[in-house]
Amino acid sequence: MASIQEEEYNKSLDLKIWAKMVPFFKPYWKELFGVIGLMLLSAVIDVFFPLMQSYAVDHFIVPGQLEGFSPFVASYFAMIAGQTAIVILFSRLSMVIEMRVGRDLKRAAFVHLQTLSFSYYNTTPVGYILARVMSDSGRISGMVSWGLVDMMWAIAYIIGAFISMSMLNIRLAGYVLLTVPFISILTMYFQKRILQGNREVRRINSQITGAYNEGITGAKTSKTLVIEDKNFEDFSQLTNQMRRTSVHTAMLRAVYIPSIAFCSAIAVGFVLARGGYLVMNEVIAFGTLSAFISYAIGIVEPIQNVAGFLADLVATQPNIERVSGLLEKKPDIVDSPEVIAKYGDSFEGKRENWEPIRGDIEFRDVSFKYPDGGDYVLRHFNLKIPAGTTVAIVGETGAGKSTLVNLACRFFEPTEGQVLIDGVDYRERSQLWLHSNIGYVLQNPHLFSGTVRENIRYGKLEATDEQIQEAARKVSADTVVAKLEKGYDSDVGEGGDRLSTGEKQLISFARAVLADPRIFVLDEATSSIDTQTELLIQQAISHLLENRTSFLIAHRLSTIRQADLILVVRDGKIIEQGDHKSLLKEKGYYYSLYNQQFMEEAMMRKMQANA
Repeated sequence: MASIQEEEYNKSLDLKIWAKMVPFFKPYWKELFGVIGLMLLSAVIDVFFPLMQSYAVDHFIVPGQLEGFSPFVASYFAMIAGQTAIVILFSRLSMVIEMRVGRDLKRAAFVHLQTLSFSYYNTTPVGYILARVMSDSGRISGMVSWGLVDMMWAIAYIIGAFISMSMLNIRLAGYVLLTVPFISILTMYFQKRILQGNREVRRINSQITGAYNEGITGAKTSKTLVIEDKNFEDFSQLTNQMRRTSVHTAMLRAVYIPSIAFCSAIAVGFVLARGGYLVMNEVIAFGTLSAFISYAIGIVEPIQNVAGFLADLVATQPNIERVSGLLEKKPDIVDSPEVIAKYGDSFEGKRENWEPIRGDIEFRDVSFKYPDGGDYVLRHFNLKIPAGTTVAIVGETGAGKSTLVNLACRFFEPTEGQVLIDGVDYRERSQLWLHSNIGYVLQNPHLFSGTVRENIRYGKLEATDEQIQEAARKVSADTVVAKLEKGYDSDVGEGGDRLSTGEKQLISFARAVLADPRIFVLDEATSSIDTQTELLIQQAISHLLENRTSFLIAHRLSTIRQADLILVVRDGKIIEQGDHKSLLKEKGYYYSLYNQQFMEEAMMRKMQANA
């Protein structure tokens, strides 16, 4: 976090970075130019108000007569009405630009995220992605739609005011001009430090929010470990740091505002002293002096706006870099142009050209290491898996059981060698073709917000209610539905948090069954289900895996004894392979794992019986 902050504070303005956002603002160039035009017109009207004031003083107040007053009042109110209309139109157009550009940025980021490979999500924190899609995109759109037009108004007003003052009296204009450098220097100095302070406050506030979250979600752990004092000490340090930073930022603001007011007062003082002398000597009229005082006071805010905008412009560059970095991120796995032309891309598949899949899988001289480097996980690995074969992959936690499955599913591609599906290198077919034929049930199932029916239907969007219910019955998920008040129309909550892990697992099974894939992957899919529930779905699994190529990544070895092929993985290498009986006869690593787990389960059953 610190390195990001330093970059935001110290990096100078770089228009090349901002040019990356041009494609997102280009569709709304009419609205953008309309807003700028409105703000320029508003600045012109603002410049005219002191001149109208000067006219009123010289023609009505000083002579004490009202001849021509009615037309003057009418024109003055017409200017106010025009200014009001401009503000309404400006606000509407700016809001349209902000909302539409923000929408387009979020949409582009979301669509691009769908194209990125699984390896990106393995190495990128969810919070980082959410910040890019939500916070950064919102700040960019708001910066241009509001900040840019405000600056255009400020520059136009400053220029218009000095032209008007110069036309009225060049010397008095010079007195006001003398204060501008001081106001600009003060504004740039304080804006930078106030900006740093505000960002530091937000950074610490994020840490405090995180500490609150950890304190609440980990309350039971804190109490069992008796670390309440440590938690309080850490939290006190954060809040004290927040107090110091907030007070320091508030003090900067407290010094800055009077400093600007002091410069403005000096400008007004010069104007009053010199202007009063000129009025007494009848060099200028009272109305001219009145206009100069208004300009001297009114010019401070636009100067602050310009300086503040430039500071924000530099501060927003890292937001653009992060969003553009996400949009420019290339997926590790891409289909060739020839494959896309024939089979379609990840969003629009040309299903009429898709060949039916049988499920034969072959690893041909495959070597593999993960994209982030390191040693080879596989070297010159060969394996043929006929269609309909059930392959179990076992090993200790962290042994690398998922590597083979990730390669077979093309979540990763071989560093060397080939993976063939039905005798064809799967790089000659589209990812969507393969992934549409894979059913994947994870150890930690994820359900989307919505009803049970909607979650199961994700397996096949065009499925009927009868097909959904049949899929649920096959894996005993109907027993979960029967307990729910609204049945299939019951809301599962965010991430399925209204259901137990086992219940979510059964629904995810039903979803995979509905998809009717040719390749099934069960990634320790029964490890989160109690023994009774596991027995319910074992028969369903054996029925579901029939005539399908299946991969079972299993922790409980008792669940994979009927597998056609068992691969034993250790330290990322396949050290044994065969069926259950042959591996036990070898009395190798699988034999020791099986006996160890058998004894642990026997001991657990004995303890439960004694209890």
